[in-house]
Amino acid sequence: MNPDDLLNRAFELDSADPLAHWRDRFVIDDPDLSYLDGNSLGMFPRTTVHRIHEVMNEEWGSGLIRSWRKWLELPLIVGNELAPLLGADDGEVVVHDSTSVNLHQLLHAAVRLRPERAHIAVDAHEFPTDRYAVEAIAAEYGLTVISPKDESLDELDLSNCSVVVRSLIDYRTAAIADLDGFTHRARQEGALVIWDLSHAVGAIELDLHAADVDMAIGCTYKYLNGGPGAPAFSYVRSSLISDVDQPIRGWFGQDNQFAMDGAWSPKPGIGRLMIGTPSILALEAARCGIEVSSEAGMPAIAAKGRALTEFAHECCDEMDLESVSPRDASMRGSHIAIRHPNAKELTERLEREHLVIADYRDPDLVRLGCSALTTRFGDVARAVTRLAEMVHQ
Repeated sequence: MNPDDLLNRAFELDSADPLAHWRDRFVIDDPDLSYLDGNSLGMFPRTTVHRIHEVMNEEWGSGLIRSWRKWLELPLIVGNELAPLLGADDGEVVVHDSTSVNLHQLLHAAVRLRPERAHIAVDAHEFPTDRYAVEAIAAEYGLTVISPKDESLDELDLSNCSVVVRSLIDYRTAAIADLDGFTHRARQEGALVIWDLSHAVGAIELDLHAADVDMAIGCTYKYLNGGPGAPAFSYVRSSLISDVDQPIRGWFGQDNQFAMDGAWSPKPGIGRLMIGTPSILALEAARCGIEVSSEAGMPAIAAKGRALTEFAHECCDEMDLESVSPRDASMRGSHIAIRHPNAKELTERLEREHLVIADYRDPDLVRLGCSALTTRFGDVARAVTRLAEMVHQ
């Protein structure tokens, strides 16, 4: 199949795409741009423009301090709105602070729940923030970091491990870990798992309850389209929340935060993870992105993500490019990674010469993110064919 045939095939798929109209719900500055970096920063929902204007003019501008009456519980309100996308219940999710801060909080809590254990585990190839956080917490508590380079976490002995930090979807290859199986095995061996859902939420269907997950964190600025620096979320299983003791304390986590002279007494429930005054504008922007995904529905979003990445593999095969992402769609997130020794230069040339924005991951991967509500099959075909032209010229 030549490049023109692939582009024609993409046109057919886009014409039949039941989610195609959702692209109109986003601000598209240049319709000729193929944006395949939505797994790092999602596009800008049109509702966000109107909502931020409303908050600034009516709630901040007119309401002033009075608007805090509705803002005080916003991290919990947005958490409840996000919960169904995670397979969680009301009162188990809070949207606050950054992924790094939230991970540090839950790591502290998890280690304190397993004080008799000497190890903490993270994959040697895990996302940097996750590794840095594990190393910092281990140093603070005198724990040994188990970080296998040549051995899978699935084969690791967890019998003396307090907590494992693991991404559900590998940020490089898009490989999906066994959420149910690994969580179950860790529990049998007495270890807690903190799942990083940053590349999973808004991309694939999740059911944290079915998998009996204890803790999870993740961001909202990728597939949830919450905006640059949008606040992250924390999830704690309801039966575990009352046991959580985390040291990053602030007045928003205090049960009666306006009892200014009172001793520390954490909020009941997931609210005890709140710290300082939240960014209301950022929360409202994240809320708009969550609403869009909720309205479109995760079954439809996940199905299109599989179709887009399946088509990307088809294009790679036709154009003789090497993808290192899993071929089984049930084992793959919503991006694919193409290996080439000149990946960094090729990624830069795609944008400069062909109006295709992808991204690069060390040492040799061009990563194409397929965000179901905004990515067209034509974007995928165009990216792969242009990449192949540069590789084979």
